[in-house]
Amino acid sequence: MTIQTAESQSDLIPEEIISILKEGNKRFVNKRLTDRDLMEQVVGTSSGQFPFAVVISCIDSRVPPEIIFDLDLGDVLSIRVAGNVINNDVLGSLEFACKIAGVKLIVVMGHTNCGAVKGACNNVELGNLTSLLDKIKPAIDLVQQQNGTLSSDDDIQDQVARINVSLSIDTILNGSTILREMINSNAIRCAEGMYSVETGEVELNLL
Repeated sequence: MTIQTAESQSDLIPEEIISILKEGNKRFVNKRLTDRDLMEQVVGTSSGQFPFAVVISCIDSRVPPEIIFDLDLGDVLSIRVAGNVINNDVLGSLEFACKIAGVKLIVVMGHTNCGAVKGACNNVELGNLTSLLDKIKPAIDLVQQQNGTLSSDDDIQDQVARINVSLSIDTILNGSTILREMINSNAIRCAEGMYSVETGEVELNLL
Protein backbone atom coordinates (compact mmCIF):
# COMPACT_ATOMS: atom_id res chain seq x y z
CA MET A 1 0.00 0.00 0.00
CA THR A 2 1.29 3.44 -0.95
CA ILE A 3 0.04 6.29 1.20
CA GLN A 4 1.37 9.80 0.61
CA THR A 5 2.88 11.41 3.69
CA ALA A 6 3.99 14.96 4.43
CA GLU A 7 7.57 13.81 3.83
CA SER A 8 6.90 12.05 0.51
CA GLN A 9 4.83 15.01 -0.68
CA SER A 10 7.62 17.42 0.22
CA ASP A 11 10.28 15.32 -1.49
CA LEU A 12 8.48 14.99 -4.83
CA ILE A 13 9.24 17.45 -7.61
CA PRO A 14 6.97 18.19 -10.61
CA GLU A 15 9.13 16.18 -13.03
CA GLU A 16 8.73 13.11 -10.81
CA ILE A 17 4.99 13.69 -10.48
CA ILE A 18 4.60 13.82 -14.27
CA SER A 19 6.48 10.50 -14.46
CA ILE A 20 4.14 8.98 -11.86
CA LEU A 21 1.11 10.07 -13.88
CA LYS A 22 2.56 8.86 -17.18
CA GLU A 23 3.54 5.48 -15.76
CA GLY A 24 0.09 5.10 -14.20
CA ASN A 25 -1.58 5.86 -17.51
CA LYS A 26 0.68 3.36 -19.23
CA ARG A 27 -0.48 0.68 -16.77
CA PHE A 28 -4.09 1.67 -17.44
CA VAL A 29 -3.69 1.42 -21.22
CA ASN A 30 -1.82 -1.89 -20.95
CA LYS A 31 -4.45 -3.40 -18.61
CA ARG A 32 -1.96 -3.74 -15.77
CA LEU A 33 -3.71 -1.75 -13.05
CA THR A 34 -2.20 -1.91 -9.59
CA ASP A 35 -3.82 -4.42 -7.24
CA ARG A 36 -4.84 -2.28 -4.27
CA ASP A 37 -6.96 -2.57 -1.14
CA LEU A 38 -8.99 0.64 -1.26
CA MET A 39 -10.54 0.16 2.16
CA GLU A 40 -7.05 -0.23 3.61
CA GLN A 41 -6.22 3.07 1.96
CA VAL A 42 -9.35 4.62 3.46
CA VAL A 43 -7.97 3.79 6.89
CA GLY A 44 -4.46 4.88 5.94
CA THR A 45 -5.59 8.32 4.76
CA SER A 46 -8.21 8.95 7.44
CA SER A 47 -5.94 11.15 9.55
CA GLY A 48 -4.92 13.50 6.73
CA GLN A 49 -4.14 13.98 3.05
CA PHE A 50 -0.90 14.90 1.30
CA PRO A 51 -1.71 14.96 -2.45
CA PHE A 52 1.04 15.70 -4.95
CA ALA A 53 -1.11 17.06 -7.81
CA VAL A 54 -4.45 18.64 -8.60
CA VAL A 55 -6.18 17.67 -11.84
CA ILE A 56 -8.79 19.90 -13.49
CA SER A 57 -10.72 17.77 -15.95
CA CYS A 58 -14.11 17.50 -17.64
CA ILE A 59 -17.13 15.88 -15.96
CA ASP A 60 -17.28 13.36 -18.82
CA SER A 61 -18.07 9.93 -17.38
CA ARG A 62 -15.29 8.35 -19.48
CA VAL A 63 -12.52 10.49 -17.96
CA PRO A 64 -12.02 9.66 -14.25
CA PRO A 65 -8.49 10.93 -13.40
CA GLU A 66 -7.83 8.54 -10.52
CA ILE A 67 -8.54 5.53 -12.73
CA ILE A 68 -6.84 6.58 -15.98
CA PHE A 69 -3.69 7.45 -13.99
CA ASP A 70 -3.98 4.30 -11.81
CA LEU A 71 -3.68 6.30 -8.58
CA ASP A 72 -4.13 5.55 -4.90
CA LEU A 73 -6.49 7.34 -2.55
CA GLY A 74 -4.86 10.54 -1.37
CA ASP A 75 -2.60 11.00 -4.41
CA VAL A 76 -4.45 13.81 -6.18
CA LEU A 77 -7.13 16.40 -5.72
CA SER A 78 -9.68 16.26 -8.54
CA ILE A 79 -11.66 19.22 -9.87
CA ARG A 80 -14.23 18.29 -12.49
CA VAL A 81 -16.31 20.74 -14.50
CA ALA A 82 -17.74 20.53 -18.01
CA GLY A 83 -15.12 21.55 -20.55
CA ASN A 84 -12.46 21.83 -17.81
CA VAL A 85 -13.18 25.57 -17.74
CA ILE A 86 -11.86 27.89 -15.05
CA ASN A 87 -14.04 30.12 -12.87
CA ASN A 88 -13.54 31.78 -9.49
CA ASP A 89 -14.62 28.68 -7.58
CA VAL A 90 -12.06 26.58 -9.45
CA LEU A 91 -9.38 29.21 -8.78
CA GLY A 92 -10.23 29.16 -5.08
CA SER A 93 -10.02 25.37 -5.07
CA LEU A 94 -6.62 25.55 -6.78
CA GLU A 95 -5.39 28.08 -4.22
CA PHE A 96 -6.43 25.69 -1.45
CA ALA A 97 -4.77 22.77 -3.23
CA CYS A 98 -1.45 24.51 -3.72
CA LYS A 99 -1.14 26.92 -0.80
CA ILE A 100 -2.83 24.85 1.91
CA ALA A 101 -2.76 21.19 0.84
CA GLY A 102 0.82 21.31 -0.49
CA VAL A 103 0.21 20.26 -4.10
CA LYS A 104 3.23 20.68 -6.41
CA LEU A 105 1.59 20.29 -9.83
CA ILE A 106 -1.53 21.67 -11.51
CA VAL A 107 -2.74 19.56 -14.44
CA VAL A 108 -5.43 20.89 -16.79
CA MET A 109 -6.67 17.96 -18.85
CA GLY A 110 -9.00 18.12 -21.82
CA HIS A 111 -10.19 15.15 -23.85
CA THR A 112 -11.21 14.14 -27.34
CA ASN A 113 -14.85 14.05 -28.38
CA CYS A 114 -15.75 16.54 -25.64
CA GLY A 115 -19.47 17.28 -25.41
CA ALA A 116 -18.89 20.71 -23.88
CA VAL A 117 -16.58 21.69 -26.72
CA LYS A 118 -19.09 20.41 -29.29
CA GLY A 119 -21.83 22.38 -27.55
CA ALA A 120 -19.76 25.56 -27.61
CA CYS A 121 -18.91 25.05 -31.30
CA ASN A 122 -22.61 24.59 -32.05
CA ASN A 123 -23.64 27.65 -30.00
CA VAL A 124 -25.82 25.63 -27.64
CA GLU A 125 -27.77 27.78 -25.18
CA LEU A 126 -29.35 26.22 -22.10
CA GLY A 127 -29.78 27.98 -18.76
CA ASN A 128 -26.53 28.28 -16.81
CA LEU A 129 -24.77 26.06 -19.34
CA THR A 130 -24.73 29.00 -21.74
CA SER A 131 -22.29 31.04 -19.64
CA LEU A 132 -20.11 27.97 -19.06
CA LEU A 133 -19.81 27.27 -22.78
CA ASP A 134 -18.99 30.94 -23.37
CA LYS A 135 -15.69 30.27 -21.58
CA ILE A 136 -14.72 27.92 -24.44
CA LYS A 137 -15.47 30.51 -27.15
CA PRO A 138 -11.96 32.10 -27.07
CA ALA A 139 -10.49 28.73 -28.08
CA ILE A 140 -13.02 28.50 -30.90
CA ASP A 141 -12.05 31.98 -32.09
CA LEU A 142 -8.37 31.01 -32.24
CA VAL A 143 -9.13 27.86 -34.23
CA GLN A 144 -11.24 29.88 -36.66
CA GLN A 145 -8.37 32.33 -37.11
CA GLN A 146 -5.93 29.50 -37.78
CA ASN A 147 -8.18 27.54 -40.15
CA GLY A 148 -10.24 30.32 -41.67
CA THR A 149 -13.42 28.53 -40.65
CA LEU A 150 -14.84 26.19 -38.01
CA SER A 151 -16.25 22.86 -39.15
CA SER A 152 -18.01 20.09 -37.26
CA ASP A 153 -15.06 17.81 -38.06
CA ASP A 154 -13.94 15.91 -34.94
CA ASP A 155 -10.28 16.79 -35.54
CA ILE A 156 -11.12 20.50 -35.59
CA GLN A 157 -13.16 20.25 -32.43
CA ASP A 158 -10.38 18.30 -30.73
CA GLN A 159 -8.09 21.16 -31.73
CA VAL A 160 -10.47 23.51 -29.91
CA ALA A 161 -10.26 21.24 -26.86
CA ARG A 162 -6.45 21.40 -26.89
CA ILE A 163 -6.38 25.18 -27.20
CA ASN A 164 -9.01 25.41 -24.48
CA VAL A 165 -6.58 23.64 -22.13
CA SER A 166 -3.85 26.18 -22.88
CA LEU A 167 -6.23 29.09 -22.41
CA SER A 168 -7.45 27.59 -19.14
CA ILE A 169 -3.89 27.63 -17.84
CA ASP A 170 -3.59 31.27 -18.94
CA THR A 171 -6.77 32.02 -16.99
CA ILE A 172 -5.23 30.39 -13.91
CA LEU A 173 -2.10 32.52 -14.21
CA ASN A 174 -4.04 35.73 -14.81
CA GLY A 175 -6.83 35.04 -12.35
CA SER A 176 -4.89 34.24 -9.18
CA THR A 177 -2.05 36.30 -7.75
CA ILE A 178 -1.39 33.53 -5.23
CA LEU A 179 -0.89 30.86 -7.89
CA ARG A 180 1.07 33.14 -10.18
CA GLU A 181 3.51 33.99 -7.39
CA MET A 182 3.91 30.29 -6.52
CA ILE A 183 4.62 29.49 -10.17
CA ASN A 184 7.09 32.36 -10.51
CA SER A 185 8.94 31.12 -7.43
CA ASN A 186 8.97 27.53 -8.76
CA ALA A 187 6.93 26.32 -5.80
CA ILE A 188 4.47 24.75 -8.24
CA ARG A 189 4.33 23.93 -11.96
CA CYS A 190 1.55 23.53 -14.49
CA ALA A 191 1.01 20.81 -17.08
CA GLU A 192 -1.25 20.43 -20.10
CA GLY A 193 -3.01 17.12 -20.62
CA MET A 194 -5.15 15.63 -23.36
CA TYR A 195 -6.97 12.32 -22.88
CA SER A 196 -8.08 10.17 -25.79
CA VAL A 197 -11.46 8.54 -25.19
CA GLU A 198 -10.62 6.25 -28.11
CA THR A 199 -7.34 4.81 -26.78
CA GLY A 200 -7.22 5.66 -23.08
CA GLU A 201 -3.89 7.42 -23.53
CA VAL A 202 -3.03 10.77 -21.97
CA GLU A 203 -0.59 13.25 -23.49
CA LEU A 204 1.09 15.24 -20.71
CA ASN A 205 3.38 18.22 -21.15
CA LEU A 206 5.05 19.98 -18.24
CA LEU A 207 5.16 23.74 -18.69
